[in-house]
Amino acid sequence: MPVRKLVMKAFRLLWIAFVALIVVDLSVGLPYPGWWNSLPLILAYVLVAVLNRRDRPAAPEPVEVGPPVTGRWSALNSPADRTPSHGTHAYGQTYAIDIVAEPEPGARPGFRALWPLARRNSDFPGFGAPVLAVADATVVRATDRHRDHLSRTSLPALLYLFLIEGLARTIGGTGRIVGNHVVLDLGNGTYALYAHLRHGSLTVTEGDRVHAAQQLAQCGNSGNSSEPHLHFQLMDAPDPETAHGLPFRWSEIGVPRNREVFDVPRPASAFHPE
Repeated sequence: MPVRKLVMKAFRLLWIAFVALIVVDLSVGLPYPGWWNSLPLILAYVLVAVLNRRDRPAAPEPVEVGPPVTGRWSALNSPADRTPSHGTHAYGQTYAIDIVAEPEPGARPGFRALWPLARRNSDFPGFGAPVLAVADATVVRATDRHRDHLSRTSLPALLYLFLIEGLARTIGGTGRIVGNHVVLDLGNGTYALYAHLRHGSLTVTEGDRVHAAQQLAQCGNSGNSSEPHLHFQLMDAPDPETAHGLPFRWSEIGVPRNREVFDVPRPASAFHPE
């Protein structure tokens, strides 16, 4: 088993140990100061930090691929502003990007401090938007078993996401984090991951050969997601737990910066399933 995968398994086990110690301490008490309970958690993040520092290859030249969507979108957590873009190299996320649909100003509901606590996915213009293959490729992973949950766009909902739901998903493993997803083999050791896809929307299965601009699924809100959006990244392996992230650029767009709004015209060669 690859070292990176072993470390991620150890990371989850240490999280479980942390939660177990907290539960036992609150239930019956433990014979040492409470702050000792945080040692497994500290060790978990030290372990991942050391791995990422020692096992991080030099960044190659960006791989140019087509955009994974059409229409007007804006970028969040962009590698154009910082790397790792999501604050961690884990799960091949070094150069990952999140994009949300912005068809017109005000079409996408904004953050609210208290109310509404959550919104329906249909309130967001990105929910159900087509997600496209960025190149001719082979489908090597296709998962469509996770539900689309309500948004996490209020302060209480975000606290729930980070303190409770995020913890449960971390312990549950990669699948619980990325939700419904597709991984494409683009060739030359490059793989594209599309995460947080809409339940029931996948139009491909593992082993399928797809063409550039072919619809793969729809944008959704599954996995560790605060609102309907697409998480996209390139990797050097098909398994996010063992992969390193690879830099990308989208043809004629580049890499949008955080909150940059960009337009992607519908490609003339777009292929859609019947």
